Amino acid sequence: MSMADYGKTFGLLRTGAGQTWTDYTYHAFVEGLKDGSLPRESFLHYLVQDYVFLVHFARAWSLGVVKSETQQEMRVCAQTVDALVNHEMSLHVKTCAAAGIDESALFNAAEADANLAYTRYVLDAGVQGDFIDLIAALAPCVMGYGEIGVRLASDKSADTPYAEWIATYADPDYQAVCATVGEMLDDAVARRIGDLKISPRRAAVQARFTKATALEVGFWQMGLSPQ
Repeated sequence: MSMADYGKTFGLLRTGAGQTWTDYTYHAFVEGLKDGSLPRESFLHYLVQDYVFLVHFARAWSLGVVKSETQQEMRVCAQTVDALVNHEMSLHVKTCAAAGIDESALFNAAEADANLAYTRYVLDAGVQGDFIDLIAALAPCVMGYGEIGVRLASDKSADTPYAEWIATYADPDYQAVCATVGEMLDDAVARRIGDLKISPRRAAVQARFTKATALEVGFWQMGLSPQ
């Protein structure tokens, strides 16, 4: 399968992440979503933790507004916060409500260690670093879910109860978000760094991206092991 095209910077960072990216996008949790073998208990545990994650993720994207240098950067970050808070989180609310878990319980759920590690890493990237550091830490989640959604949706032989989850991330609207964020990242790198391939900052930006990707692997693993 050809890789999703979310911009040249993302493509460079994805390649640089190597096996870690494959471990993330082909994790056993993901494959369980595809073929329906993922236990429902694991999926609900993941949804609760992912709701908590999205709360912090939205806060991190809000830092993008603060760190922006252009109106377009500010606009994309603000739109992403809106998409997270008012749209993506609704899937979690709907699914969990059917299982007897209301939105208040989601918002106040105790964070798993893997969730805590990931969200605080991303927030720290935004507080200590600049706009590039922040987006490099945010990108694996945004684009990774887009890539996973397209791949799983393309498997027409799969009969899975998780089709709605898959459709959310394969949907053209979500794919447009990935493309927009990728374009913004390309423009931000060109504006602040120039050619990332030859920049002294390349190793540090790659490290941000790869670490966030590794924390995504840990998040899937947490989903497989509900407490």
